[in-house]
Amino acid sequence: MPQYSKFALSRRHAMGLMASSALVPSMAFAQTSDASARLRSLLDLSAARDARLHPLSSDQAHVMGKAPAFVDPYSDFYRNRLIAFRREESEALKAIDRAALSAVEAIAYDVFAYYLNQTITLFDRGLFDVQTLAPFDASFGMHVEFPDYISGGSARFDTLADYRLNLARMDGFAAYMANVVTKAREGLTAGYLQPRVLIENVLGQVDAMLAMPIEDSPFWFAIKRMPASITGTSRKELEKLYRARIENAIYPAYGSWRTFLRDEYLPRASSEPGRWAMKDGSALYAWELARHTTTTKTPDEIHDLGLSEVSRIRKQMEQVRQTVGFEGDLKAFFEYIRTNPEFYCKTPEELIDRFEAIEARIWPNIPKLFHHSPKAPFEVRALPALGDQRGTGYYRTGPPDGKSPGILFFNMSMLDTRPIPTLETLTLHEGIPGHHFQTTLAQEDDALPELLQKGKATAFTEGWGLYAESLGPELGLFKDPMQLFGHHDMAMLRAVRLVVDTGIHAKRWSRQKAIEFMLANTSMAPRDVSVEIDRYISYPGQACAYKVGELKIRELRDRASRRLGERFDVRDYHHQVIGTGCLPMDVLETKVANWIATGGGMTRS
Repeated sequence: MPQYSKFALSRRHAMGLMASSALVPSMAFAQTSDASARLRSLLDLSAARDARLHPLSSDQAHVMGKAPAFVDPYSDFYRNRLIAFRREESEALKAIDRAALSAVEAIAYDVFAYYLNQTITLFDRGLFDVQTLAPFDASFGMHVEFPDYISGGSARFDTLADYRLNLARMDGFAAYMANVVTKAREGLTAGYLQPRVLIENVLGQVDAMLAMPIEDSPFWFAIKRMPASITGTSRKELEKLYRARIENAIYPAYGSWRTFLRDEYLPRASSEPGRWAMKDGSALYAWELARHTTTTKTPDEIHDLGLSEVSRIRKQMEQVRQTVGFEGDLKAFFEYIRTNPEFYCKTPEELIDRFEAIEARIWPNIPKLFHHSPKAPFEVRALPALGDQRGTGYYRTGPPDGKSPGILFFNMSMLDTRPIPTLETLTLHEGIPGHHFQTTLAQEDDALPELLQKGKATAFTEGWGLYAESLGPELGLFKDPMQLFGHHDMAMLRAVRLVVDTGIHAKRWSRQKAIEFMLANTSMAPRDVSVEIDRYISYPGQACAYKVGELKIRELRDRASRRLGERFDVRDYHHQVIGTGCLPMDVLETKVANWIATGGGMTRS
């Protein structure tokens, strides 16, 4: 799962993020037509606004000098400006003649229109306020993401000014934590009750943070790696200031959360895990599904698609089971993988070595499928903090300098639940040619509008990651039948997600029913399955995007191959898919259709 070099305030609350924070006009818009100039100005205006509304997400906030250190996404300031900006920008966009734009500009126009409409719909249906009153998220909440950020995941700590800026960010974060309690209390009064299991998981994360000595805290990490250029009195002053902030602001903020969650929220939390049980929850879930899949598929349609995919993939898994000569049934084969120590790494170092060996096998085959590769390297590192409830991990793009690596932050706290047979598939998805190619190539392309470079359409990013997994045979992988089984196992996970996510949030499944369905159809360990299911409870709809996006990308490839015949070159197709950045699926489908109609080839659109 990708995250970006810019820190997302929380993926549930960064709905208004349409463009990156860069204020420099993009080269792709350096044209003379009135429509081009107006679109460029509008996107630059929106980017400047977003840099102020999302300063932690801004790649250039540290050099702008004007963006606030921190903006609370639950504040009236944020809410009122976000919707005012988006409505104004929507009207301005409608006044631009799309027909007068270049091909890439027209794509940017369509993407911008899509995201503007998405945010406006969120407000028009009253769902922005619903989300604000149900603020807790164990997977991507700011209480776990900000520690990653401040520990050096994205925050810069090169100069004395950087250290002082991040002190101000810590102050803003502490104030945000207090405001979340205020909003959650309002939500309790209004009947917006989040699931008990989610609250228990958040409470566990809070307890884990408070149990850390200050010197082990992610908030202290910047002090540990202070550059040698900061010396003497300045160094001692920073140590004193950071310790005081952690003792007097950060830890008390987490302590307030603990008291509130334990004493006020938990006794009233919902016993049901799904959105359907929350006030206005069904409407919110429909919006969340549309947001993440970038389609109009209903919960029932997605549920049925998942059941169909589960049936198809299960047959492939049976074939591999027979190939390796395992005499038991598939359920027994799952248990064999779960309990056999030979299928698990003993140390983080062993895991990283295996990732690097897989990467070395992939690279020689990349030119067969891609015209271009990222300049930036790819690395695997340990997930910095609070890993137990955060799934397998995530990918984060490095700064756009062509040297800083894209990083897979892998959850090393649960090595005994990460089977070695899945590592080839994970490398393809998170790294090469998955998220690392899709996000980094866009970031490195100076000819792309910033809007397309930094997009966050989940169905596209995760759909590409899952599609990249399917390229394993073409890239020299899956020769070991157990790695092929691991590939099918991972594909099955994404199919199961369609079933259990919609089951929990629309069909009133219990948490236990979802766990049992996943255990029956994957080799995942019970502990891992529980973490996965709790992630879907915490972050509804997102898990459905993977399979929906992958199937569309595969469908478009098959369509292009069939219609172009001998003119079809898979390298050209891949350039079409990821060559203009992150796109909603409808925009991608239109783009590929236009490419097919013009005869294919190596073109941007």
